[in-house]
Amino acid sequence: MNTIDLNSDVGEGVGNEQELLPLLTSCNIACGGHAGDVVTMQSVVSLSIQHNVKIGAHPGYEDKINFGRMPLALSRKQLKHSITTQIRALKTIAKAQGASLHHVKPHGALYNKAAVDKETALVIIEAIKELDDSLILYAPYKSVILELAHGVLPVWVEGFADRNYNTDYTLVNRSQENALITDPVHVLKHIETMIVRKELCSVSGDQIPIQLDTLCVHGDTSQALDILQYLRKDAGHHQIRFI
Repeated sequence: MNTIDLNSDVGEGVGNEQELLPLLTSCNIACGGHAGDVVTMQSVVSLSIQHNVKIGAHPGYEDKINFGRMPLALSRKQLKHSITTQIRALKTIAKAQGASLHHVKPHGALYNKAAVDKETALVIIEAIKELDDSLILYAPYKSVILELAHGVLPVWVEGFADRNYNTDYTLVNRSQENALITDPVHVLKHIETMIVRKELCSVSGDQIPIQLDTLCVHGDTSQALDILQYLRKDAGHHQIRFI
């Protein structure tokens, strides 16, 4: 049996956490940048504790109009302050409820930029390290941030259950029709290839190696609940167990 963590981005204003949290093993809570506020953070932390789900901070560019999906031109100091403020806010809320943070996963454009840009990656790593160097960084396979974080922070390599990939391991841009995988059967086939065979089938048909510690199903899509329910029901028949 192949075991893997199952995560989702939550607290982003969709309001489906009550349904999603029981199906997850870890979650990434928006902490005021691209989405979320004190009330949503408190609510999702409470649900995470109730369902024994590992709590992660999900900081993004402070741009709620564009949902953190557009990079912002920030100085190094501004970006570090923003990331630190967001993580600290969730950490304080979790502590007040008797819980602690397990990990940090950057959001959207920040996540994608850190995957390829050294300076952005270093700012994120430094911010996490200074706050709590025991926090696990969720980062994509073969990314700049993953390489830089090794030996500095604990890291878990993340893959996306509901997204298609290019051959260079980047995600297909959301502006493309084939960016998202919406059929639960297709999602399961996609993750079986990655987890059991340790290969990734890119949109161009190439089979490339991959090794993962955690899988993400995006919580802000209309298919999120259907996908998670299907994975929980049938993944075991494909030698996959979520922990």
